[in-house]
Amino acid sequence: MARTHAEWKQFAAQLKIEGRAFIAGEYCAAQDGKSFACNNPANGEKLADVAWCGEADVERAVRAARQAFDSGAWSGLPPRERGRILKRFAALIHEHGDELALLETLDVGKPISDTLSVDLPGSAYCVEWFAEAIDKIGGEVAPVDPKVVGLVTREAIGVVAAIVPWNYPIMMASWKFGPALAAGNPVIIKPSEKSPLTAIRLAALAKEAGIPSGVFQVLPGAGDVGKLLALHMDVDCVAFTGSTGVGKLIAGYAAQSNLKRVWLELGGKSPNIILPDCPDIAQAARAAAGGIFYNMGEVCTAGSRVLVHRDIKARFLQELEAAAARYYPQDPLDPATNMGAIVDRIQYDKVLSYIGKGDSEGAKKLFGGKPAHTDTGLFIEPTAFDCPSADLTICREEIFGPVLSVITFNDVEDAIRIANDTEYGLAAAVWTSNVSTAHQVARRLRAGTVWVNCYDEGGDMNFPFGGFKQSGNGRDKSLHALEKYTELKSTLIKL
Repeated sequence: MARTHAEWKQFAAQLKIEGRAFIAGEYCAAQDGKSFACNNPANGEKLADVAWCGEADVERAVRAARQAFDSGAWSGLPPRERGRILKRFAALIHEHGDELALLETLDVGKPISDTLSVDLPGSAYCVEWFAEAIDKIGGEVAPVDPKVVGLVTREAIGVVAAIVPWNYPIMMASWKFGPALAAGNPVIIKPSEKSPLTAIRLAALAKEAGIPSGVFQVLPGAGDVGKLLALHMDVDCVAFTGSTGVGKLIAGYAAQSNLKRVWLELGGKSPNIILPDCPDIAQAARAAAGGIFYNMGEVCTAGSRVLVHRDIKARFLQELEAAAARYYPQDPLDPATNMGAIVDRIQYDKVLSYIGKGDSEGAKKLFGGKPAHTDTGLFIEPTAFDCPSADLTICREEIFGPVLSVITFNDVEDAIRIANDTEYGLAAAVWTSNVSTAHQVARRLRAGTVWVNCYDEGGDMNFPFGGFKQSGNGRDKSLHALEKYTELKSTLIKL
C-alpha cells in the first residue's frame, strides 16, 4: 500500500542511516577517522556523518578485492551459480525498495515517486538482467587449420573500480556492478560524496545475498578516493560516469599507472529537433519539458537544447509553457511532487549562474529562472530561454539543471548542423511524420542514442547506452556492457 506524505516523513524520522565504508565484508570507519557530513538538500538537515576514505582504506579494499579475485571465490564459480546469487541480490533490492528509495530521496532531493517507480526497480532489473544473461553467452571455436583447435574465450578482467555519479546514484552504480559482477569481477564502488547512502546500504544486501568478502566494497569520500583508485597499480579497470573534465583526468591517471582499462560515460548537450511535420506538437512539447525538467534537469541525456522550426515555433512555445507548468519544485517526500531539490549548494549556485549568463548574453527568458522555497532548501523553477544564437554559453555548456535553450532553425540541414555542432554526442531526438526523414536524420546525428517522436524512452536493458565524441567511450547496459569487464583470450591446441 502506497505511503502518504506524512507516512514518508515519519519513516524518514525513524530511519537509521549507515555512513561507514564497506571493506572486506564489513562496515568500518575510515582508518584515519575522517568523515564528512551528508545533508538533505530539501531542508539542509544533516542525515549522517559518512566515512571519508583515504589511502590506507583504498589499499585495504584493493588488497581484499585482489585476494578474492585470485582465489576464484567469485570468478571461479559456475556462471549459473553467480547468476543465482545475483538474482537473490536483486530480490533483496526489491524487498528493501522503500528504504532504498527513501535514502535516495533524502540524499539527493529526488521526488519519492520517482525513486520508487524508476530508480529502484530499474536498479533491481539491471542486476536481474545480467544475472539471467551470464550463463547464456559463450565463446567461439575459430575456423582454423584442422590440425589446430582454436578457442576464443572471455575471462573476468580483474579488480574493477566503479566511480559513479550523484544524479542517479543507485541506478548508475547498478549499471556498473551488474555486468562487472556477472562477468566474475570484484567491484569497488566509489560513490559521489554528494550521494553515498544507497551504495553503502547495498553493500550489506550484497553480503546477505551471498556475494563473497572482498567482491562488493564501497569507499565513500571525495575525488581523492577516485584518483587513488585510478592510479592504483592493482586495479585492472575503472568505469566512470560523470563530467567530461573529470573523465579526462581519470584517463590520464590510468595512463600514468598500469594502462588499466578505462570506460567513460560523460557529459551531454543533447538536441531535441522539432521538424515542421511533427505529428503532435503538444506531445512534443510535453516530451521536451520532461526531457529537461524531470529529475531537476540533473540527467546526462537531458534534452537541454530544443531546436524548433521557425514555422511552428510560436505554437510549440505556447505548448511548452503549458507543459512546464506541471513541473514545480516541492517537498520530495510528498508523493504528488514531480520535481525536487538541486543536489547541493555547489550545483545550485552553478545552475543560477548559468541562468544569469542567459540573461546577460541576450537570451529571452520564456519562464522561470528564479529560486523557489529559499527558506527551506535548494529549489529552482523550471526555466526556458529563447536563444537568438546557438553559440550562447547556455546553448553550448552542460548545465545539469532545469534550464532549457530553445533554438530556431530554418530547414533540416540547418537543424542537423546545429545539433552536431557540439563537443558532446550522447543523445538526440527528432520529431517528424516522415519515416524516411526520421531514418535520414537519425543516421546523420552524431549521438549514441537517437529517439524518434519521443524523448528519453527505452529503459530496457537490451539497449546499449553511451556516447560519441567527448560524451565518452564504451557502453553501459546490454550484452555489450559485459565486453567492458572481460578480456579476450585466444587458446590454440595443436592436435
